[in-house]
Amino acid sequence: MAMIPNQLPKLVSDPTGRSLGLDLPPGALTGPADAPYLWSGRGAAGPAAWSALRPAARTAGLLPVLLGGKWDLDRWELMPERMSDPADHDAAEVLAEFWEANASDEIPGNSGWPGLAPELPYDSDPDRTAAAVAEMLTEPGFWLEDARPALVPARRSADIPAVIGWTGPLNHENDVARLCAVLRSWEDRFGARVVALTFDQLVVSVAAPPGTVEEAEAVAAEHFAFCPDSITQGDHDGLRGYARTGLLDSPVWTFWWD
Repeated sequence: MAMIPNQLPKLVSDPTGRSLGLDLPPGALTGPADAPYLWSGRGAAGPAAWSALRPAARTAGLLPVLLGGKWDLDRWELMPERMSDPADHDAAEVLAEFWEANASDEIPGNSGWPGLAPELPYDSDPDRTAAAVAEMLTEPGFWLEDARPALVPARRSADIPAVIGWTGPLNHENDVARLCAVLRSWEDRFGARVVALTFDQLVVSVAAPPGTVEEAEAVAAEHFAFCPDSITQGDHDGLRGYARTGLLDSPVWTFWWD
């Protein structure tokens, strides 16, 4: 995988990151001593953490993400060495393959992969949308209020799962870089950003969510191919119900793999 210069080793001797223009809370590095692939804070991020971490992208090429859930990282089974490069995969081909493998049993009257949804225009900055979503999700009472802040040496937000070797979708796809290729496409078409990961969940912010039922149904088909469990095991009354209740004007997309 094409990597940017990794600044994380500097945190070994400079744990606050001041040499990188940062002011990090206490945290730990994950990965080989000379090439760690993840820094994560020890305490809860809190609503202000994302904005505090955003300068890391500019000064050190480190992208923020929230790490949530009850399990510590040593139980996440991170395997970056097993992942390919997202650039080696085509989003449309990946989704078409998943659709053909799953839609025939789950979608009555399925007439084949409908293709990628059209790009949607957006006025808001995707990074600002990500910051707003991260702040909302870590407010007291929200389900990610205990999530930890983290930094990853990635060129694009979409690549974060592949860089850290996230295995959350293992029962659906064992090379998460293929899903990252789809996330790259969503970055380009909808202003998406990876905001949070848990052991088996992915949260994405969206600067250009679908605003009509037709747009939502087109995007819903991609979501089904990307993560069937989020629809077949949810409370959405099928694909069309999911489009209407889960996607219309929503700046947050959440995926869960069984």
